[in-house]
Amino acid sequence: MRDFVPVVPGQVSIYHCGLTVQSAPHVGHIRKEVVFDVLRRWLTHRGFAVTVIANVTDIDDKILTKSAEAGVPWFAHAYRFERELHDAYAALGCEPPTYEPRATGHIPEMVELIEVLVERGHAYAADDGSGDVYFDVRSWPAYGSLSGQRIDDMEAAEDADPRGKRDPRDFALWKGHKPGEPATASWPTPWGRGRPGWHLECSAMAGKYLGDEFDIHGGGLDLRFPHHENELAQSTAAGQRFARFWMHNAWVTAAGEKMSKSLGNGALVSEVTRAFPPRAVRFYLAQPHYRSAIEFSDDSLAEATAALARIDGFVTRAAELVPDAPAAALPEAFVAAMDDDLSTPAAVAVLYAAVRDGNTALDAGDLDALALHLGRTRAMLGVLGLDADDPAWTRGAGAGPGQDYRPVVDGLVAALVEQRAAARARKDYAAADAVRDALAALGVVLEDTPRGTRWSLASPSETTGA
Repeated sequence: MRDFVPVVPGQVSIYHCGLTVQSAPHVGHIRKEVVFDVLRRWLTHRGFAVTVIANVTDIDDKILTKSAEAGVPWFAHAYRFERELHDAYAALGCEPPTYEPRATGHIPEMVELIEVLVERGHAYAADDGSGDVYFDVRSWPAYGSLSGQRIDDMEAAEDADPRGKRDPRDFALWKGHKPGEPATASWPTPWGRGRPGWHLECSAMAGKYLGDEFDIHGGGLDLRFPHHENELAQSTAAGQRFARFWMHNAWVTAAGEKMSKSLGNGALVSEVTRAFPPRAVRFYLAQPHYRSAIEFSDDSLAEATAALARIDGFVTRAAELVPDAPAAALPEAFVAAMDDDLSTPAAVAVLYAAVRDGNTALDAGDLDALALHLGRTRAMLGVLGLDADDPAWTRGAGAGPGQDYRPVVDGLVAALVEQRAAARARKDYAAADAVRDALAALGVVLEDTPRGTRWSLASPSETTGA
């Protein structure tokens, strides 16, 4: 474990690999976005000026294949799912990157990088006339250092036709245009028309926006090899220092298997956030340590929903008693946990403790202690991106289903609650129970308190009988 020391004091530069926009994002994809959003919020809280670059891969073999199958231009196909990616960002309360470069917008930078590698003897054009250009892994002794592998133990790269390679492990920097591919999916270069290799894109874009050396490079664990290994090799072989620190989040699994499009076990973000509150989905993804795998299930999401409802219940009750509670400093244990490799499980444990202690203070009528615990709870929720009053959750995609109608719903429920109160006042308990039952059938739970009746939406397990 190393202490984090940024390249530039007071500033943090982060690059994390974005989505190849071939289809709609699933929960496995968006976990990375949540992890790095929490990291960004924490570093900002610690006083750093944070720059986040997350690319969009909008040209790729799979994009060409799937767009052809759908009968639409490849760029239209990519743009459609780029918009869905942005919707998923917003749905889970993630702040957009500082900048989100597209691969197709950085072809000159990629060609320039290839030229440097060729001049330095680390890349070569295939001699089969294909127009492919490869990185020569044997020319770079450090190749394999990120993933801890020896070249001779690696399998052949699968990113291009092996006939033009000097070594089967050499990987494609540039792919020559092939008959049958759209002419729009190629660009002119000294080696002929073609398109970039996947690994080349990130090196070119990270270097352009963050410089020869930056602080943190991240992405899913599956990207460590070969993608990040190849990025590191080609960038350092070109004379760059590249990333100081690497962060790789573990997978979201389904029945023990990595969630992926190819396995057909991906739970789309758009579907999951219709079935469960988006804040609860974010909580489910943020609570485990980023290096721990998460098993996807409705039960796990229901547990996260219930846990967040308990936290929200405390905040609501406490705010009624101490509406002017001042902001509070984060608990030292929470700070220590977040500083320790972004240990969100330990941080969430501190959050639970604050809620528990706050409820104890509430029951005892200790308003000073209640105000302190409420302030701490809100501060921790803010760092985790879970503050219900954050604009991300009160407008736009992150607001969840039906949020635009919340004022109307508030008014209608309030009117029914008043009818119930009037029925109880005149001792017409059958009418009062009928109102409660009607609301319950719609998923609205009433709670009678000394300060009046509150309402909330039932969790999915309550409404389905699970």
